[in-house]
Amino acid sequence: MSAKDCDRESCSAHELLDFRSSLKEFQKLVENLVTQKTKEKLGLHIKDNDEIDYEKFYAATQALFGAEVKDYNVKAFFWKLSNNPDVRIEWCEIFGCFLGESDGMSSQLKEENMVFLLSKKQQITHTGNILHFRDDAIKGIVKVPHLDFIVTSSQKGVLTVFNKQQSSTAVLDTAWITGCDFLPQLKCVVAVTERTVIIWNYKSQVLCWNICFVIKPMENCLLCVCTVTMPKQVAMDTILMGDDKGYVYLLTVTSDHLALKKCKGKRESQLQVLDSKTFHIVKRKLHDDWVMKVKYISDLNCFGSCSSDSICSFVLDDVKRLEDNLPVKEFSVPKGVNAFTYCRKAKLIVTGGNIGIGQSCSNTCPRYMW
Repeated sequence: MSAKDCDRESCSAHELLDFRSSLKEFQKLVENLVTQKTKEKLGLHIKDNDEIDYEKFYAATQALFGAEVKDYNVKAFFWKLSNNPDVRIEWCEIFGCFLGESDGMSSQLKEENMVFLLSKKQQITHTGNILHFRDDAIKGIVKVPHLDFIVTSSQKGVLTVFNKQQSSTAVLDTAWITGCDFLPQLKCVVAVTERTVIIWNYKSQVLCWNICFVIKPMENCLLCVCTVTMPKQVAMDTILMGDDKGYVYLLTVTSDHLALKKCKGKRESQLQVLDSKTFHIVKRKLHDDWVMKVKYISDLNCFGSCSSDSICSFVLDDVKRLEDNLPVKEFSVPKGVNAFTYCRKAKLIVTGGNIGIGQSCSNTCPRYMW
């Protein structure tokens, strides 16, 4: 064996030892995160210095593995573990790999409840546009009946408006979208990411390539969004949002905020950053855990918000309660509420949670008084 071969073998062995050491540190990091999320689910208090948020997790992972890990794989790993601390994971997922393609796809379909799952090599062609979905997943689908189209948002930053004639698409490579909705007065699409609110003028593609307004910075990580439908509003929309600290926000956006600048060139991309301090935003802490969903129910003139919080799992009240400190109508469910919906015909609200128990409440129910 030559000296050069010995050096290569020695270097390879050293790299293997370093990787194993990094892997052990990463496993400790994951164990601490699982412990933290389990305590949060049980309603136990976590000291601020000990809390592992996404920024800390990402920085620690980058320090251990460097450029070998990609941002979107770290995000997928973190949110997967945060949503379900008991889920089965493999360390190789941090590199975007699975034990087997079929195993990985089936496990994701079961554990993440993904609507669409596409391979990294697959391309989708639609009306001349080619989009790379990079193992992407649809996070939100909103139907807009009066305009006869559908709005979708993907986890890794793709907003799309589909109708019978054509589609419009905005690709936001730096955004991790957690929800979307349609603004009926401003005729725009709204989406929320970890620290920003995005308002996309989808009709702008007729004039130029893209116009998106980014409202930032937001204080906490936004997890869900919906529009408050008020018939008397003109040239303005009100938006409800929920974050990872239990706050529910009320944001008002007017046409003055979105005054469009004329495009000087063809197919020109425009990304306009707006300071969040210039907007009227009110917020109130209603839950002690993640706000999983917010929805405005026009038939009841109320908003609803649900959380994995076991103490205050579901709130249903007037949006004015977000601007004061008066008590809100709430009820608790063990391990919280992940989703809810309203049935207009039955006048019932149905909720679903982690323990697999559904509850319903109506306007005539004396216990919940909805």
